[in-house]
Amino acid sequence: MTDIESNVKRLLSEIPPFNPQGERVDLVAAVKTQTPEDIDRAVAAGIKMIADNHVQEFRDKYDLIHGRPQRHFIGYLQTNKIKYLLGKTDLYHSIDRYNLAKELSKRGAAAGVTSDILIEINIGGEESKSGFAPEEADRAVETISALPALRIKGLMAMLPESDDEALLRRLATRMRGIYDGLKATHPDFEHLSIGMSGDWRLCVECGSNMIRLGTAIFGQRK
Repeated sequence: MTDIESNVKRLLSEIPPFNPQGERVDLVAAVKTQTPEDIDRAVAAGIKMIADNHVQEFRDKYDLIHGRPQRHFIGYLQTNKIKYLLGKTDLYHSIDRYNLAKELSKRGAAAGVTSDILIEINIGGEESKSGFAPEEADRAVETISALPALRIKGLMAMLPESDDEALLRRLATRMRGIYDGLKATHPDFEHLSIGMSGDWRLCVECGSNMIRLGTAIFGQRK
């Protein structure tokens, strides 16, 4: 059995409390396929934010998680599934297209719910990943920030799977540059969510202030 408690304790000691820009670094546990019992173990060990990839899992486990962690959603979100997350999600990381933002805004306004969101940027230009192109980031933020019932709290990205550290560092640094440029005119920006179990150290060094770790906490998914 994976020693979740030891993994959490080790990570909380290894992750720097602040990034080079002096911002607090938040750890979000990615809980895809994990049981409520194992998620509870992670929360009891010190995890304060958990994130789901799939709406069905979010729904099934929502009332079974104890300890009141923040609930994030980090997966691809279909517009017809928004109703299951609305009002229960503290932060949506993966707002990756205009029609999703418009639908979340529309449903939120009708329900009297304002949602905190991150705009997803496809920083590596990968066909297999969704998100706005880096060149579109300014326009995407300006357009979406005009919609009601949404608060843009920053940006999210996934680096490519690559052994080329120089490439990854270049992309992560570019993301930080995009974030800084937008934050100058959007004071609500708080989160730059980049970094997963394989690359979080590099991402924090390059200015990430929110990392999403699953394997490092729970071990390899079965």
